[in-house]
Amino acid sequence: MAVTHTSSPTSGGRRAPLRVAIAGGGTAGWMAAAALARLTGCEVALVESDAIGTVGVGEATIPQIRLFNRGLGIDEAEFLRETKGTFKLGIEFDGWRKAGTGYMHAFGSVGRGAGLLPFHQLWLRGRELGMAKDLGAYSLNEQAARAGRMQIWPAGQGAQPDMPWAYHFDAALYAAYLRRFAEARGVARIEGRIETAEKDGESGDIAALVLDGGRRIEAEFFIDCTGFRARLAGDMPGQSFADWSHWLPCDRAVAVPCETGGGFTPYTRAAAHAAGWQWRIPLQHRIGNGLVYCSEFLSDDEAEAQLLANLDGAPLGIPNRLRFTTGMRAAPWRGNCLALGLAAGFLEPLESTSIHLIQSGIARFLSMLPRPGSPAGETAATAGEFNRQSAFEWSAIRDFLILHYAANDRRGEPFWDRARAMELPAGLADRIELFRSTGYLSREHDELFTEAGWTQVLLGQGVMPRAAHPNADALDPAALQRLLAGIESDIAATVGPMPGHAEFLRAFCMPQSDTRPAATKETAR
Repeated sequence: MAVTHTSSPTSGGRRAPLRVAIAGGGTAGWMAAAALARLTGCEVALVESDAIGTVGVGEATIPQIRLFNRGLGIDEAEFLRETKGTFKLGIEFDGWRKAGTGYMHAFGSVGRGAGLLPFHQLWLRGRELGMAKDLGAYSLNEQAARAGRMQIWPAGQGAQPDMPWAYHFDAALYAAYLRRFAEARGVARIEGRIETAEKDGESGDIAALVLDGGRRIEAEFFIDCTGFRARLAGDMPGQSFADWSHWLPCDRAVAVPCETGGGFTPYTRAAAHAAGWQWRIPLQHRIGNGLVYCSEFLSDDEAEAQLLANLDGAPLGIPNRLRFTTGMRAAPWRGNCLALGLAAGFLEPLESTSIHLIQSGIARFLSMLPRPGSPAGETAATAGEFNRQSAFEWSAIRDFLILHYAANDRRGEPFWDRARAMELPAGLADRIELFRSTGYLSREHDELFTEAGWTQVLLGQGVMPRAAHPNADALDPAALQRLLAGIESDIAATVGPMPGHAEFLRAFCMPQSDTRPAATKETAR
């Protein structure tokens, strides 16, 4: 039986919509389907099988996810209710520099600069003079997170504190939520297993997906969301994979949720161990846990036992073991096929970028959306630019992750000793040395992580500049002390009245939004 995904004929001079088939559901598939349904005129079908599970590598996000949800018109309180979500203000790194140490990569700004000098240069001068506290003392997000507090200020009431937030949520529930959203806007979900992709003999492009039972799904463009299997993208002509495991050697993970006591801490925790690290992601109904490790230094059984011995509560299931190779597909867009999510590549979720990379891939694709019947040359040029931008984004995130491993002082542990000694990508090595020499940082083009993010991780990992910028010496010490004390005072005055995170969350997610306290109603920020 043939099932053809067709479009309406042109009428009144209007072009027929682009017909898009998405292979696979999960977070990647339903994010793509929801965005195409809400933001384009494409005709969309998604093929998935209930018999095939999803990996669900990420439940922690970064603030950009709010832009995606807002673009779809999703109500924030409803989203949090439906996904059992909590708020997130940053990521705590425990033991990454060495055992017994810790720091937080908090969202938002840290301190405030003076003239052309960024705050961290003033902080370095204050440290030289013995008057500066730990860098996190000057971060509103970190102080709110450490205090277990959360607040969203009503719009239209003057200046708003700079306290960006993201979410922890159940990825399976998010996919289900987006599925309902997408289907309500015309996306056709087709249950079935993909047997093969039928290719055009001349161009090598995909002509149709052939499902079990002989059903065919025709389309002009195909999006591969089949996970590590990359059923479509992996078979496209000239495809290759850039393996980055020599820089990021963790190749396994084991994950299991556990019971929660209801203390919804507003931050993710990443705790280093002898052969990798463990994540902790607090949700409303459970805590997500996982151990990322290098199989050369830790066996699968040892990793599972270590994870189960370090949970907050009783496990809620059988641990799920994953194997992966860190890297990315050299050409995520090839021909008429785009790879998203794990089909495009894998970067361990150390900085919660897994879902963001899906989001940015979708946004990039929508900005370059091909026209129906586009000539091959036009599509190839667009795909080339998409792949160039993707390679830059993925490589920049890769380097940020490498920094966490390379700048360590965990002596006598083979995994960490090797990480400290490895040869770094040239751009990263230069950036670290420049910061160590001068404290100078700059953000390259559209790279994801800001100067504040790089500063927190560099200093947190012990990469300390030799001296502050010479212009910092010109600031009177008394004035510098007043500046530092003023920042602390402002933060304390902002954090003090905030409700506890769990308290705020329960009020914010009450079923009847009009009964929520005015200070907790969703804003249009």
